[in-house]
Amino acid sequence: MIGSRVGVCVKLGLVTYNMAKDWDIDTLIERCKETGFEGVELRTTHAHGVEDNLTATQRKSVKEKFEKSGIKLVGLGTAFEYHSLDPKEVRRNIEGTKRYVVLARDVGAEEVKVRPNGLELEAGVPREKTVEQIASALRECGEFAKDYDIEIRVEVHGRGTSDPKCMREIMDSCNHDNVFVCWNSNDTDVENGSVAANFKLLQRWIRQVHMRDLFIETYPWRELMGLLRESGFDGFCLAEIPGSPDPVRVLRYYRALWKELLRP
Repeated sequence: MIGSRVGVCVKLGLVTYNMAKDWDIDTLIERCKETGFEGVELRTTHAHGVEDNLTATQRKSVKEKFEKSGIKLVGLGTAFEYHSLDPKEVRRNIEGTKRYVVLARDVGAEEVKVRPNGLELEAGVPREKTVEQIASALRECGEFAKDYDIEIRVEVHGRGTSDPKCMREIMDSCNHDNVFVCWNSNDTDVENGSVAANFKLLQRWIRQVHMRDLFIETYPWRELMGLLRESGFDGFCLAEIPGSPDPVRVLRYYRALWKELLRP
C-alpha cells in the first residue's frame, strides 16, 4: 500500500455480480490478467458455474486454473442470510453456508461471503431478537468454517442491517474470531460527508471491501482509501459494478482511477 505502512499492499479485484456474470472461468481469468485485476470473488449462481454440485475432479480443476493463472480466487460470494422469521429457512441458509465452506476449501478460496438482508421490524419482532438470531447463525458458521481454514465474511447489507451501527451490534453479539466484515461502500456509511466514524466501528473486523462505481461523488472514496491505508489493511478492494459492452476498457479505467485514489 502507498503510505506509511511499509510492506502493506491493497489489491484490486472483481466481484462477478454484474460485470462478469456471464463469463466462464477462462474468460474471467483472461480479462483479469489483461486489465491488471489481481483477484476475484465468484458470485454464486452465475455463469462460471462454481457451485456445490461440482465433483471432486471439477473442484480440483477450478483450483488449478486459478493457481496457474496467478489470479487469486478470493472467495465465494453467496446470498446466504439468517434474518428470516422461519427457523427452517434460517437452518437452510446455515447448512447451505457450510456446503459452500467446503467448496471454498476445495477450490482454493479463502472466504465465503454471506449477509444479513434486513430486520423483521414490520412483523413486530424486536430489533435485538433479529440481531441475536443473525449473530448466532454467524457464530455457528464461523466455528464450522474454522475447521476448514475458511473465513466467514459478512457483507454490510440489507434494510437496517446496512447501517454500520447495526452491523457492529451483530459483530459484538457474534463474538467469534473467524467471522469478519466485508465493507460494502453503502450510502449509509456516510455521515456529514465522512465515513470515518462508521469505519472505526467496524475497522477491526474489515477483511475485504466491495466498491461501487468510483465516479459516484457522494461517496468519499479517497477518505476510505486513506482509512484502509492507516488501518494496515492488506486485503482486496473488489469492484462490484455494472456490466458493459466494452468490459476490458471499463476495467482498465476503473483500475486507473482506483490507483489514483490510493495516492496519499
